Amino acid sequence: MLRVVVLVASLLYPLAVYLGLRHFDARSLVLVLVLIAGLRILSDKHSALNHWLWVPLFAILVFWILLSNSDTGLKLYPVFMNASFFAMFAWSLRHPPSVIERLARLQYADFPEHGSRYTAKVTKVWCAFFVVNGSLSLATALWASDELWALYNGLIAYLLMGILFGGEWLVRQRVMRLADE
Repeated sequence: MLRVVVLVASLLYPLAVYLGLRHFDARSLVLVLVLIAGLRILSDKHSALNHWLWVPLFAILVFWILLSNSDTGLKLYPVFMNASFFAMFAWSLRHPPSVIERLARLQYADFPEHGSRYTAKVTKVWCAFFVVNGSLSLATALWASDELWALYNGLIAYLLMGILFGGEWLVRQRVMRLADE
């Protein structure tokens, strides 16, 4: 249940920041960031990689927002999300099985050997996605209007992620079916 709350809160974060900045300053809204980051850490307490990455980055970000009252600091949350997902996926390539292989093994009890090679390639695609998406998130945080930042980080990025996820799932079905023949 906590993971669902974290997912919904993360999805709504850009909208909350966009609307919140219309009525409050960044220092007031930093509580939203702290709440989501805290919930995320609590919901994923077994991920050491996530903790050593998240805790110091968010502490720095929170202190920066509190000291500078910077709207930009609030807008960097999607950048940190992409960076942490990139780190997790890249780490899994160095220390298999990859994240995508772990997810695929949940669906297939008899996971074939060629599946490991395929899922490693897909994990690399996701790493590239997180780099590009994080870069676009950073660009919108630094140089775009609040409206464009909220549109990209609150809608477009999720649509792109969904397209990649759905497209990969379809390709995986075909790859697995061809392997069975």
